Amino acid sequence: MGEVVQMHFTTVDYVIFALLLVASAGIGLFHAFSGGRQRTTQEFLMADRSMSCLPVSLSLLATFQSAVAILGAPSEVYTFGTQYWFLGCSYFLGLLIPAHVFIPVFYRLRLSSAYEYLELRFNKTVRICGTVTFIFQMVIYMGVVLYAPALALNAVTGFDLWGAVLAMGLVCTLYTALGGLKAVIWTDVFQTVVMFAGQLAVIVVGASQAGGIAEVWRKATEGNRIAGLDLNPDPLERHTFWTLGVGGVFLMLALYGVNQAQVQRYLSSRSEREAVMSCYVVFPCQQVVLCLGCLMGLVMFARYGEDSPLDKGYVKTNDQMVLYFVMDVFRDLPGLPGLFVACLFSGALSTISSAFNSLATVTMEDLIKPHFPNMTEEKATLLSKGLALVYGLVCLAMAYVASVMGSVLQAAFSIFGMVGGPLLGLFCLGMFFPWANPTGAVVGLVAGLTMAFWIGIGSFVSRMSGVAPGPPVNATDLPLFDNVTATVMSTLAANVTAAPRPSGVQALYSLSYMWYSAHNSATVVLVGLLVSLITGPMKEKELTPGTVFPVLGTVLFFLPERLREKMCCVTPLDRKPGDVGAPPYQMAKKDGNGVPRHGEDTADGEDPEARVATTPSQATHHTVQETAL
Repeated sequence: MGEVVQMHFTTVDYVIFALLLVASAGIGLFHAFSGGRQRTTQEFLMADRSMSCLPVSLSLLATFQSAVAILGAPSEVYTFGTQYWFLGCSYFLGLLIPAHVFIPVFYRLRLSSAYEYLELRFNKTVRICGTVTFIFQMVIYMGVVLYAPALALNAVTGFDLWGAVLAMGLVCTLYTALGGLKAVIWTDVFQTVVMFAGQLAVIVVGASQAGGIAEVWRKATEGNRIAGLDLNPDPLERHTFWTLGVGGVFLMLALYGVNQAQVQRYLSSRSEREAVMSCYVVFPCQQVVLCLGCLMGLVMFARYGEDSPLDKGYVKTNDQMVLYFVMDVFRDLPGLPGLFVACLFSGALSTISSAFNSLATVTMEDLIKPHFPNMTEEKATLLSKGLALVYGLVCLAMAYVASVMGSVLQAAFSIFGMVGGPLLGLFCLGMFFPWANPTGAVVGLVAGLTMAFWIGIGSFVSRMSGVAPGPPVNATDLPLFDNVTATVMSTLAANVTAAPRPSGVQALYSLSYMWYSAHNSATVVLVGLLVSLITGPMKEKELTPGTVFPVLGTVLFFLPERLREKMCCVTPLDRKPGDVGAPPYQMAKKDGNGVPRHGEDTADGEDPEARVATTPSQATHHTVQETAL
């Protein structure tokens, strides 16, 4: 069981890795010195609202296809089989709902930050609560995303740990701070291509060495790795069709519906239609990414069978196992290990660059601009660039903290999953329930976060102590969807002799991690509604037009109109800009340059201040929030 000799990189591998960094930095510098040269916050933070559908969709894909997922999915499939593939079923609703519910609301309000919506719908306090929660979530997450792949790479290949972390962190900070959102989106496109190339290379070479795809499939079937449809409704089961296909929808909504990094991409689109189309284009790409991850896991199984490098002691954790496999497959092919490492770090770069940019945006729009409304455009742009730079350095500091934390690394990952749910709940509360009030929103968010941390930390501690059923936590097991309980066991046998079904609080701790998002967002909505009804629900006339999606009015169509009005369910979001009496907020449905689209003219009854906001000279100014107060 002795330690195997580390497999080392050749010069060609280092050159390919360096090329990735140079190309990424080059794209950033190109956008820093071309076009409008990032002179306005509109251009720096929102890419001038001029992006077309394809780059936006590939960027959406790259943002949450982190290095963790590239390493996590194959080891999951290698260990447990293809049950994980059913996550693909959740992509249907997980992308349709953002396309037809969240994007129309956000886009027509002409926001820059998703949390601006919370102020329009509730009040400033709720907005600040949402912003602070998001900043906390992303700062912790990006440090781990940067450090984890570098750690795995270092363990398997001896690649310099801090060299990799610093090179990535600094290059990423450079192109994000200089090139703004345009640079982030175009580097994401480049990095997505590299990711696909790296994974395809491993699958093609690995499968041919194993005797072809048919042979890989045969071995996987013999080894019981091809999973059927598991319709067990038990929410404590880690992966079943229901946990992946239904629980996964809420996870997707938290990522693609309300996360600032993704909302910012929708809002940078040229038009609402392009934003919706980008959601549709992401769908097949997501399926391809999922299939690549699963295929890679099966090729690994065909190569090693039940005799994994982990059992032999060659590697210590699952994420290292995938890298070990890649180095093993490409042993005599110089340059290809470098390509896979470039693919891995493309995943990390695209995730952290989005984090820097979205953090700079929310800090600027939600925390600074409201206090300095008279700040000049030049100063605001300079400050935004400074913020992107500061967050880049904070990310490196967090990577160092992650290295010191060791086994707490996994808990840090789960925070991403824990916080996403309550934020989704907060937006759903505002968007679907017109009578929810600000007090209900704040209390609901606090209740959701409390519940999230209670379950998350409780489950982590009980697994560490071996009380809860399921696999013991491995210090650096990298969770698949960035979550705490996605630990992977080395054999399936341990599952057979699992403890009897837990009850009470232990059952809560044993909840499948895929249900976290659904459970926590439901907590926010229920507590929020209850508190709102107790403290006095909001009246329809108090609502800012366009902040409520009329889902209740549609669902409760059988109730008499008077009763529906009393319940405040009749809101005119579904009217088109040309309709008589269309709500004033529809006016903002124009492009960033202030020219009305498709020859739409301004609607009657519009707030004169809002009209000012869309004149060409002031298109870049942030006036939605002032007119709504």
